[in-house]
Amino acid sequence: MAKLYIDGQLCDAEGQRLYDNVSPLTEAVVGRAADASLADAHRALDAARQAFDHSDWSRDHSYRLECLRRFVAGLHTHIDWLRGAVAADTGTTQMFVNGPQCDGPVSMASWPLNYLEGFQWQRDIGDYEVMGITSRRRVWKEAAGVVAAISPWNFPIQINLAKCIPALAAGCTVVLKAAPETPWSASVLGKIAADAGLPAGVFNVLTASDPAEIGELLSRDPRVDVVSFTGSTAVGRQVMKNAADTVKRVFLELGGKSAMVVLEDADLATALFGTFSVCAHSGQGCAITTRLLVPRRKLAEAEELVKAYLGGLSYGSEDTSGEMQGPLISARQRDRVLSYIEKGKQEGAKLIFGGGVPSHIERGFFVEPTVFSEVDNSMTIAREEIFGPVLVMIPYDGEDEALQIANDSIYGLSAAVYAGSDERALDFASRLRTGTVNINGGNFLGPDAPFGGYKQSGVGREMGPEGFEEYLETKTLALAV
Repeated sequence: MAKLYIDGQLCDAEGQRLYDNVSPLTEAVVGRAADASLADAHRALDAARQAFDHSDWSRDHSYRLECLRRFVAGLHTHIDWLRGAVAADTGTTQMFVNGPQCDGPVSMASWPLNYLEGFQWQRDIGDYEVMGITSRRRVWKEAAGVVAAISPWNFPIQINLAKCIPALAAGCTVVLKAAPETPWSASVLGKIAADAGLPAGVFNVLTASDPAEIGELLSRDPRVDVVSFTGSTAVGRQVMKNAADTVKRVFLELGGKSAMVVLEDADLATALFGTFSVCAHSGQGCAITTRLLVPRRKLAEAEELVKAYLGGLSYGSEDTSGEMQGPLISARQRDRVLSYIEKGKQEGAKLIFGGGVPSHIERGFFVEPTVFSEVDNSMTIAREEIFGPVLVMIPYDGEDEALQIANDSIYGLSAAVYAGSDERALDFASRLRTGTVNINGGNFLGPDAPFGGYKQSGVGREMGPEGFEEYLETKTLALAV
């Protein structure tokens, strides 16, 4: 898997450069990945530009559908290879490999193709008279151009596919730049594309050890028409600045500090099962609810329930088929999470559970499930995205204060609401400034459901019809009658 995929060919990086792929689970080098240079990135951009400008890829919808059906079939054929790649890259549990890290996104991969099959590329909007001239107007949808897809390390296969398949289905050509930590989850897609016989240049895959160099090029280069980026808000701001010089369209799916709000009439014991999500993939998910808002009079009861729930959580076993929590992606990320835990202690939050490195695990970048209570929403651990298994419990007095606290964030990606009735929860959800809301244990995720955030959680939507149209331009035509 130490190959790039450029212009329809699997190839070495310039100078046969390679870098080590380190397992978050064992801390050992599990193999090597191709280390792309800027010259490799320029070759990929040239190929994508050539394929978009000088082939029928963007215009021949039936041919495109045929090619992409072969690619998706290849995902299913090579599912074991994909599972092995994402397990090695992320250290995720077998439960997650068989779910949201691999099998889930592969099962969703056909949705954009089915949507393409029935998509209306043209519509007639009728006649209109301007200054004595009557014109018949038409609206056409067309592919936006070359897409730079810049992907993160937390759910690499899911996010790679959620970016690339809709973009390709829309008629764009794509340069996928993988996160340094998860190269194999991307390079295996290049091998599948080669086997599927995708036309040269329409899909290109780059892996590189430098986290920023190629991303900087892609977000600035005039050959790129659309940048689709998922990652931190800090890097997203820089991507937006870079893209501004050439007025590129940007899709940004950024950070979150999502609130789980338990209203007064909710069944507390049932609602707090939702706190298990903070340990899902060790909390490395942008939409995970990491702020728990509970009525002040129920805070002590909520503390005991959360301790009982998360205290009984199994993780770090040999058999991880029933486990949610694996390691953090790297030593650097583990240390970052631990520094936030120390910050919480320093700022006076009440540590009620966890807070360190687990003693029962000899290797791997693990941090214990950690819960703080009596947290004020002005504290650092309530304001900043930690991206680890850390939950902060914030008491509130009255529904109005709960709403104010939930919305008091630079982020607006996701939320959860628990109430005694769906109607009450939906009413509260209507006042939340977030892109997704789970109601009474529901889950928004699906290939047809648009995902993205308000405020500094991002711009645009991924997946669903809205995600498909991120990769389209609109052209209006008028014919004199």
